[in-house]
Amino acid sequence: MLVEGFGEVLYWVSIGLLVFTAVAFVDAAVHREDAYRAAGKQTKGFWLIILGIAVAVNLFFGILAFLPVLGLIATIVYMVDVRPALRQVSGRGPRRRGGSSSDGPYGPYNGGR
Repeated sequence: MLVEGFGEVLYWVSIGLLVFTAVAFVDAAVHREDAYRAAGKQTKGFWLIILGIAVAVNLFFGILAFLPVLGLIATIVYMVDVRPALRQVSGRGPRRRGGSSSDGPYGPYNGGR
């Protein structure tokens, strides 16, 4: 019974990993080629190949194999490093309004004065 439960957990982890890599692949596909150059990252084709291989590996191999771990690392690098840089270059990143870091939600904080 315990082994069956562990197998079910691994199944859902594998599905989650497949969805995560597929989302990264689609995100890499929708950004323009010049955004990759402007962000100083590898080319769009490079990331599409790497993430496409990661999706295929996750689809055909189990979670306990070595290749899905490499695909996960590549996906995490894309999502943590490349994606935010592309969003910032494309103007879709988080935007800060003007003001200082001591501003609160209703204006500047004056320290109780």
